[in-house]
Amino acid sequence: MRIIAGEWRGRKLQAPEGDTTRPTADRTRETLFSMLTSRLGSWEELRVADLFAGSGALGLEALSRGAAHAMFAEQDPAAIRALRANIANLKAQAQCDVRVGSVMALGPAKTAYDLIMLDPPYKTGAGAVALDKLRRLGWISEGTWVSMETEFREAVRVKGFAVESEREVGKARLTLLRLEAEG
Repeated sequence: MRIIAGEWRGRKLQAPEGDTTRPTADRTRETLFSMLTSRLGSWEELRVADLFAGSGALGLEALSRGAAHAMFAEQDPAAIRALRANIANLKAQAQCDVRVGSVMALGPAKTAYDLIMLDPPYKTGAGAVALDKLRRLGWISEGTWVSMETEFREAVRVKGFAVESEREVGKARLTLLRLEAEG
């Protein structure tokens, strides 16, 4: 696994030991960031959340491209070790906030994020449940983009969110969502 673009392009990332987590493949990550870049334009000064973070590849890729801050949430001990090692290897500690524990244990946000990336365990529905909770706790505003990676047969449908784009890449489905307009 490597950072695809930006300041840290080509830098290697550690993957968690064992098979508890499933790192996003480079090709899938490249497709996701292409989808996001065409919608976000610039990554400069964005605040991103990488939930079910694993190695932190998604949030670190966003930082490499110019995001100002990344918050990571992960509960698996092996993944947390890899995530912290990756942050240290990139000397990105000042830009990162690591929350150890379940995404479902996150409390209210002080302010909404610009981009929330979820990569939950496949075939669990955990991403949709988390997204609903995060919306109620102020993590998501009208301007927030949400990406979710699921198994390619899983359709993402969450009340209050509109699917903006979907793409299948190998065994994964990438879904971009926005809050539905009220009214």
